[in-house]
Amino acid sequence: MVSALYAVLGALLLLKFSIDVVRLRMQYRVAYGDGGFSELQIAIRVHGNAVEYIPVALLLLLLMEMNGAETWLVHVGGILLILGRLMHYYGFHNRLIRWRRSGMSATWCALVLMVLANLWYMPWELVFALH
Repeated sequence: MVSALYAVLGALLLLKFSIDVVRLRMQYRVAYGDGGFSELQIAIRVHGNAVEYIPVALLLLLLMEMNGAETWLVHVGGILLILGRLMHYYGFHNRLIRWRRSGMSATWCALVLMVLANLWYMPWELVFALH
């Protein structure tokens, strides 16, 4: 399954972002919240933002593939998602609003693509079957 590749990449991103938060918590000795440290605030939001988008996008990607979408289309959705999350991370981490904006745009485009593909490839005859 093609979507498994992007699930692995998404999980690796979440793991990396989580490790960043833990490392900074240990560095600044902050157990709860952000302790007022902007670097920790940024890491927490990068991780939180990824947690908000990656799981639902991966679910849509998997369903898209299971519904019979073309393999190239699954790759486009997965690549847009992962690139979008990487661009967002880079922009947030380096305070580059253009990169953050582009990363969010790529993520939203991936989500819209996956929603539309799922609607297109949905087995409607099964959805509306009454047996």
